[in-house]
Amino acid sequence: MLYWLTLLSDGGDFYNLFRYITFRAGGAFLTALVFGFIFGKPLIAVLRRKQGKGQPIRDDGPEGHFVKAGTPTMGGLLIVGALLTSTLLWARLDNPFVWLVLFVTMSFAVIGFVDDYAKVSKQNTKGTSSKVRLLFGFLIAAIAGYWAAQYHPDGLQYQLAMPVFKDTLINLGYLFVPFAVIVIVGSANAVNLTDGLDGLAIMPVMIAAGTLGVIAYAVGRVDFTEYLDVHYVPGTGEILIFTAGIFGGGLGFLWYNAPPAAVFMGDTGSLALGGALGAIAVATKHELVLAIVGGLFVVEALSVIIQVIYFKRTGKRVFLMAPIHHHYEKKGWAEPQIVIRFWIISLILAMVGLATLKVR
Repeated sequence: MLYWLTLLSDGGDFYNLFRYITFRAGGAFLTALVFGFIFGKPLIAVLRRKQGKGQPIRDDGPEGHFVKAGTPTMGGLLIVGALLTSTLLWARLDNPFVWLVLFVTMSFAVIGFVDDYAKVSKQNTKGTSSKVRLLFGFLIAAIAGYWAAQYHPDGLQYQLAMPVFKDTLINLGYLFVPFAVIVIVGSANAVNLTDGLDGLAIMPVMIAAGTLGVIAYAVGRVDFTEYLDVHYVPGTGEILIFTAGIFGGGLGFLWYNAPPAAVFMGDTGSLALGGALGAIAVATKHELVLAIVGGLFVVEALSVIIQVIYFKRTGKRVFLMAPIHHHYEKKGWAEPQIVIRFWIISLILAMVGLATLKVR
């Protein structure tokens, strides 16, 4: 919205600053951060009053989690609110990729909100039907995949770009949309599975979002793509503003989610943020790089899949408990120890993901 202040510019005054994506990304970050600090306490107070007993705790979970009983959930509303406000305020609203990532984020936030509401109102950890959640998730992701393809350059439409191998494109054709569905829905659910300890999910999400924001900015500038020898996707640079909003809103939320958490993110936040990461990867043609940058989420999801398949076949468990962060809890690791080490792993993977921009 503020971008249109450039219409008042003569090319050399203050209003000209609003032409620059980096300046507006900084504004989005600060807006989201301040939003989180201002509305954090009031939102937590409302959630605590409305939810009563808060998020139900799994009976079969680690014993240390029972002390968290009564903690309200749906804290993702704070992140989503900060993200929506900052993006609408600072991004170019005539950019289709901005609306694409907002559509996916808000849609998955609604799915998560409904699930959180069911859990709190029924005081049951199951929430809404997983089949219903997946059905709506598939529908949203399919729309997003088709949407993205329509705004990709002709040479990149329905193509899968390979990291490192600069000239390699795989034509997926009609399979591109199902592939995009797997990326977006898989990312949303992987982040959801990671959100099991105070502060565990939000920092890796911020790291991944920051990394994808840099990638989006790079592939949206023809001069950068020529230097880095990556595929040019016009318009994706504006996504940097969106990811700056995630970073600012995430920090605002982490202030209240740091151990011991005053509020949980809930599915409202984890599904929304995971879906956002997937949508950014599809928009920028960096779907495979997301698997590197978000490698922690991949491992968390794989640990659940492996555990379920192995248990059904043998009646035994590979991990003491899945997702894998609970395995380390069962082994006696302290919660802050797990969280900080997983943050470090996320940062390392983000650096590896960024390296793919230059390694050709």
